[in-house]
Amino acid sequence: MTMFSLLLVAVIVGIGATAGIDAWNAMLKRVFGVGSLDYCLLGRWLGSVPRGVLRHRSITEVTPLRLECILGWMAHYAIGTGLAMAFVMAVPGWLARPTLTPALVYGVATVAFPFFILQPALGLGVASSATRRPALARVKSLATHGIYGLGLYVWAWIVTRVVHS
Repeated sequence: MTMFSLLLVAVIVGIGATAGIDAWNAMLKRVFGVGSLDYCLLGRWLGSVPRGVLRHRSITEVTPLRLECILGWMAHYAIGTGLAMAFVMAVPGWLARPTLTPALVYGVATVAFPFFILQPALGLGVASSATRRPALARVKSLATHGIYGLGLYVWAWIVTRVVHS
């Protein structure tokens, strides 16, 4: 597989795994009433970065930005895709023969980004410590990132079957 085709497959896998997160979050909301991060808030935060504001007391108190939702959703998929590309590059040969364990471990490990970067930047505290229900938020984040890892595996399995057939 050429470097270009490897990265192209990684992009497809990343988009699929990220869509899996969205399906998981939609199911949690519909069945259990458990909300997820509003990606508009991610866009609002990203929109404040060029102005030099990296951390907010509460992102919900910041004036909404024009196109923040589009920016947030694009960032969500760019991050999911970028993380998939990093995984494929870091674990040579995995894409040729995808296995669940490395993808699941990697997916869960990616929870470090929201726990230690995004959540504090949005004013939610490290690992959601400043939220009303930090334990629930942490479990949900871990599960969501586990779903991302599962999505990496499932989409890699699907794409490799299509490529090899």
